[in-house]
Amino acid sequence: MGSPGLSTRSNGQPQQQRFGITEPISLGGPTEYDVIKTRELEKLLQDAGLYESQEEAVSREEVLGRIDQIVKHWVKVISRMKGLNEQLVQEANAKIFTFGSYRLGVHGPGADIDTLCVGPRHATREEDFFGELHRMLSEMPEVTELHPVPDAHVPVMKFKFLDVSVDLLYAKLSLWVIPEDLDISQDLVLQNTDEQTVRSLNGCRVTDHILRLVPNIQNFRTTLRCMKYWAKQRGVYSNVSGFLGGINWALLVARICQLFPNALPNMLVSRFFRVYTQWRWPNPVMLCAIEEGSLGLSVWDPRRNPKDKNHLMPIITPAYPSMNSSYNVSYSTLRIMSEEFQRGNDICEAMEASKADWDNLFEPFAFFEAYKNYLQIDIGAENEDDLRKWKGWVESRLRQLILRIERYTYNKLQCHPYPGEFTDKSRPLHCSYFMGLQRKQGAHANEGELFDIRLTVEEFKNVVNMYTLWMPGMEIYVTHVKRRSIPSFVFPSGIRPRSSKETWDSRRSLAEKLAEGRGVSDGSDEGRKRKQTDDNIGNLKKIAQPCASSTFSGEVSNGSPSSSNVANTNGIGIEVSAENGITEDVSNISNNLAGFLAHNGELNPLSKVLPAADEAPSDDAEKLAIEKTISDPYITNQALPQELEELEDGFQNGNQVKDEGANTSDSSMESSLPNTSFTKPSDAPIVSNNGAGAFTSVCPNGGLEELEPVELAAPISNGISSAAPVAQRKPLIRLSFTSLGKANGRCS
Repeated sequence: MGSPGLSTRSNGQPQQQRFGITEPISLGGPTEYDVIKTRELEKLLQDAGLYESQEEAVSREEVLGRIDQIVKHWVKVISRMKGLNEQLVQEANAKIFTFGSYRLGVHGPGADIDTLCVGPRHATREEDFFGELHRMLSEMPEVTELHPVPDAHVPVMKFKFLDVSVDLLYAKLSLWVIPEDLDISQDLVLQNTDEQTVRSLNGCRVTDHILRLVPNIQNFRTTLRCMKYWAKQRGVYSNVSGFLGGINWALLVARICQLFPNALPNMLVSRFFRVYTQWRWPNPVMLCAIEEGSLGLSVWDPRRNPKDKNHLMPIITPAYPSMNSSYNVSYSTLRIMSEEFQRGNDICEAMEASKADWDNLFEPFAFFEAYKNYLQIDIGAENEDDLRKWKGWVESRLRQLILRIERYTYNKLQCHPYPGEFTDKSRPLHCSYFMGLQRKQGAHANEGELFDIRLTVEEFKNVVNMYTLWMPGMEIYVTHVKRRSIPSFVFPSGIRPRSSKETWDSRRSLAEKLAEGRGVSDGSDEGRKRKQTDDNIGNLKKIAQPCASSTFSGEVSNGSPSSSNVANTNGIGIEVSAENGITEDVSNISNNLAGFLAHNGELNPLSKVLPAADEAPSDDAEKLAIEKTISDPYITNQALPQELEELEDGFQNGNQVKDEGANTSDSSMESSLPNTSFTKPSDAPIVSNNGAGAFTSVCPNGGLEELEPVELAAPISNGISSAAPVAQRKPLIRLSFTSLGKANGRCS
């Protein structure tokens, strides 16, 4: 299990208990500065309203008690319905466990309670949990917004009980009777269970393991609260969007606590950014060694499981069967998070020099000032219940749009999804999602290079419209909006800010421009421009299987569509200028190709240990120690040569693309669509697949828009526009849409 134990010094004296797969980087205790800064941090978290009141805590406990009573009654009812004798009916039992942020003790006001119902072998998931229990809950006046999701990766029943949000999972064990003192951390509970039960149990088992594998639970909790708050402020908290969710941040923080076991939250936050800024993804983050186990369940292993080779940012769960908890991360979201880690590290270093404070770290990311072009995804439904289901489905599919765009443009067009939706009070039963768009910085490209992603968008909409619970009125529209045309309802109080105050990001952006000798912009670029991607992203393209290797239903091939196909497809054509920037330097990282492999071809993260000092090391020594800690555990010279060649060949074959052409000085991107709403001309053609008539898409301002046909785009061949660059042409990004008719009664 990789449980911690006592280490021994070279002089034979015992030293502090070791947590994790390596020795700590530092055993140094807190300084007076750490104590002061930790108090400041705790006060900031309190003032931000991240702690619930005593009354709310009591209310949550009452709700959990009521739910436990309900499931105990439910299991007796179904036991009697199935004809069990009275003695078995009386002995029948079900038990509620908590996990996630509530179990970790880092939940805030209004947060969901993640709960797990463990039931006996005769209580089925489909018929009894999503059938009889759902019926019982629907008849209770205390229960509102009941929403079962039986076909999810982890089946869940969502509802509110006395206005407390609850996510209820179900695990059917092979036991006839569930004991009240059941310990689900034991591997035996997984015996003879189905995949859904294993995944459902995983949340509770992982949470319990985390609490056992950190040296100081209170320091862990404060640091995790801080990092979750920071991630939400910076827009990188969302598993469904391809960033990281609660369990991912908990695992990352727990690893830092293992490496600095005596540190207070101030130092832990600083070292969080220092360590993960240097981390060589896709080397995995692990709290303990991966166990093969005796039940034959599949564990994360990129040697045996081809899909595990595609994971870009592996964060491995500590409980058997170990899984990658961050499989949703894409190239675009990893790039964004890497840049945010670097920003956090810069601020923490400035704080140590008294040139910044905690407020700088938690400045919200100005998403709607950061890009010049955005995709706006609008959805609607006929009633609240349909909208809630439709939202959940669309949110789970948005990541596919990013992956498709990345694949089709060879990662040269970057997407930044906003993790959450916006609602316009003037349009009930509608909500909107946004993605920032920009061409990859630092890469050479032909002037006026064109990315035609119309087919990609249409495929995405087709996938979304395959929703099995689709109902009339469930609609989705995808439109392009420029920064100056962003709808006002996305801003606080519905008021568009006139100008941005000076922030850390703006000062940093200015300093970078001055350092690069580019001078100062004319002020047209509100918000900072995200800087050159870390070498990690370039390295990843050599290590993992390319995005192009993954397949989607109806996915386009790696080749570009012919011009005739483009002419017959409505969607988006994107023409992006070459931008200033440094060409990405992709170094030779053959050592990293062996990142997951160890002696004799088995996963074995243990490496030579680092000498841990009682006193905090100097910055240079600590950085060196971090470098060795994050590199040595996973790199070996005894990797399988044939397998590495296959990995390299896969990349060479899938990415035989070179960006050519000179950079232009003007890096602006503007839409070819006029900044006005369109009205349908009387002679405008109507496209309809079934004679049901056409519909018009909705402008950001709420008006109806019949979009004009797109100008034919030059097809892309191997990622390079076949059209010759036009001299003196203003660089543009063109996003052109045309409306489609209804297919099979569904809006596209």
